[in-house]
Amino acid sequence: MVEKALIAMLKTHPIRSVYLSLYLYIYKNQNLIIKNLLSFSLQRGVVDAAKPIIEEEIATKLDVGHVFSTHVKPFRIADFGCSTGHNSFPAMQIITESVQKKFRSETSQIPDFQVLFNDQVFNDFNTLFRSIPPQKNYHAAAVAGSFHERLLPKASLDFAYCSCALNWISEVPKAVRDDTSPAWNKGRVHYTGAVQEVFEAYSNRYANDIGSFLEARAEELVSGGLMTLLVPAAPCFEHSETFYTTQSELELIGSCLVDMAKKGLIGEEKVDTFNFPLYFTIPQELKAIIERSNSFSIERMEILNNPGKCTLRSADARATYLRATCEGLLKNHFGSEVMDELFDRYTKKIAASPLFLDPDNEKSIIILVILKRKAE
Repeated sequence: MVEKALIAMLKTHPIRSVYLSLYLYIYKNQNLIIKNLLSFSLQRGVVDAAKPIIEEEIATKLDVGHVFSTHVKPFRIADFGCSTGHNSFPAMQIITESVQKKFRSETSQIPDFQVLFNDQVFNDFNTLFRSIPPQKNYHAAAVAGSFHERLLPKASLDFAYCSCALNWISEVPKAVRDDTSPAWNKGRVHYTGAVQEVFEAYSNRYANDIGSFLEARAEELVSGGLMTLLVPAAPCFEHSETFYTTQSELELIGSCLVDMAKKGLIGEEKVDTFNFPLYFTIPQELKAIIERSNSFSIERMEILNNPGKCTLRSADARATYLRATCEGLLKNHFGSEVMDELFDRYTKKIAASPLFLDPDNEKSIIILVILKRKAE
């Protein structure tokens, strides 16, 4: 109704068309706008915390000799899982400026920089390119496709970066969706609180995906190239009554869906066939997966406590962020007509919980990993 009214006003009030077009854009893209604003606040805290570590590792570990060894070529950087770029641009500035300092310290020549922005084919690259800072010091290009696969020519990349994207698995494990499997996740939407078989199915899928990611990047990176990973994670796998993590919030969404199924607002089979394709590793598990790869050395691995997470200090703020982040998945499966009811219930459950309402109880972590491509 609102959208139709705005379109009608555009036709009858041409003088106000610019303003009405803006209102229409905001109305149609309100979830994307909210997601970008809240995601920027959360992830910018991660980038700021990682900045001095990235700068130090580039200054001491990056091998730049190959760039001018035969002929002048651009120094290529790729951001895998860039989304619409709002969190990518500050990181790209940090990386390019740090690499420039490295070149100045070792050679009189500064190469051109090319940044490749990667995400899935359905990503909003138009918004990304409209938002690129005008004073950027690099040439930009998009590379669409799954980062679990090889996307670039062999040894064509000098620096790889991936922030807050490796918690998304390539697909929900098939066993979790199979009602004949011991890992069938009936009545739940995530592995949190589920039987061990469900957790193991997720864990195996994650290990395979990270292995594929590392294998693809090993083909694309030059010898001596660096890769920075900022990986959303949990401090442990055990359930706690004194703190919560993102997994706990997904479990809470699941309980709201179960409640709605009991009241006949959605079908029970709809709940049984939906699972979030998200996995939150722990430091020990991630380190073991990386060490199984023979292509990279771990130069540095640290835990970052993201100060940005404390920006969500109310039930409405937490619900708004989760809705902006996950509504697309939920809407595709359950339909748009139940979204308001679902998130109203979620907000009320958050507000009624002293645990969830205190952001100091949120113990999700970010694992920062600096990897170096070994010589072949």
